[in-house]
Amino acid sequence: MKILMVNGSPKRGETRALLEEMGKIFASCGAEYEIVDLGAAPVNDCVACGKCAQLKQCAIGGDIVNELIEKAKGADGFVFGTPVYYAHPSGRVLSVLDRAFYAGKYAFAHKPGAAVVSLRRAGSCASMDVMNKYFTIAEMPVVSSSYWNGVFRPSEREKDEEGLQTARNLARNMVWLLRCIRAGKEQGVPLPENEYGARTNFNS
Repeated sequence: MKILMVNGSPKRGETRALLEEMGKIFASCGAEYEIVDLGAAPVNDCVACGKCAQLKQCAIGGDIVNELIEKAKGADGFVFGTPVYYAHPSGRVLSVLDRAFYAGKYAFAHKPGAAVVSLRRAGSCASMDVMNKYFTIAEMPVVSSSYWNGVFRPSEREKDEEGLQTARNLARNMVWLLRCIRAGKEQGVPLPENEYGARTNFNS
């Protein structure tokens, strides 16, 4: 099983440290993982051109979005991490996920997803709520843990032990769910045959 982890910070700092803590658990459970750093290079926002429906990738090139979609195709589960800026996820990670999920929802659908946040003081629950909405619109099982998935400054000496424990439990729950999905596939359990045609619009 392969888990794709995304560091939604422009730095390899606290959010990266949080993902690395989870990576230790994945490795101990025999799961392969990769951390993708969004980095500090400019990232375009979605311009609602609609071309991704035909292209199956984002029409805007030159940044990490289409690379992320390609990596998502080969992944079994996902962890998206973000720092908390102004009680909200980073604008960078939201721009990337807006475009990746519009253009590449098929690469994420029916695969488990989890969101984690690193923060100095406040905004963890609001940020997690925003991140989790990507999973629920893409038919992804949302992986939970033993508490809210926020960790205060995970790389510092005076560690948030409960936050790190929560992150480790989240990693264990991710592996457990992936094993359950694999067992289901081996037993011939098919994906649901869902409906997609209706588009209700209440705008006048």
